[in-house]
Amino acid sequence: MSLDWTTLTDGELATLSIAGRQAAFAEIMNRYRQPVFRLIRASVGDAEEALDLTQESFISAYQALARYDPDRPMRAWLSTIAINKCRDWGRKRKVRRFLTFGGALGAEGERVADDRVAADIAASDRQELEHVAKAITDLPANLREPLVLRTIEGLSQADTASILGISEKAVETRLYRARAKLEAAIR
Repeated sequence: MSLDWTTLTDGELATLSIAGRQAAFAEIMNRYRQPVFRLIRASVGDAEEALDLTQESFISAYQALARYDPDRPMRAWLSTIAINKCRDWGRKRKVRRFLTFGGALGAEGERVADDRVAADIAASDRQELEHVAKAITDLPANLREPLVLRTIEGLSQADTASILGISEKAVETRLYRARAKLEAAIR
């Protein structure tokens, strides 16, 4: 007799994963792979990097399953891990940019690192999507993260506040500021 993994709660899946049932963690990944990827993609702006960071997030989640609190939503817990991976990636990226372009290239490095939409992309809606995605990626992390969690991922204000470790009022304020900056950037 085999278990129907889709009927189990996240807490039950976590317990079975800790006990060595790989299929249980596979079900966790099936449930949350897309939302975690979307969150990371919106944070880093690069689909390939987002795939790598999604994988790293699930590896970290698997290693930390013993610390998972079944009373907390799995999606919120995984989102916290994903955001931390994005923050780590951003710090590493800044160091790499500095070491690669800092002294040797000077102003030349700015032209090499240009992330504008390529001229050969024909569809104007695709260009607009890229422009908005870039504008979201360029927002400071303290504004980008609540915007992505609330608007793109559709999490509640309370869940967003819990994931980011801030108050619900701070989420509201940061959303207002993020939307204002985003509107100014895409004009």
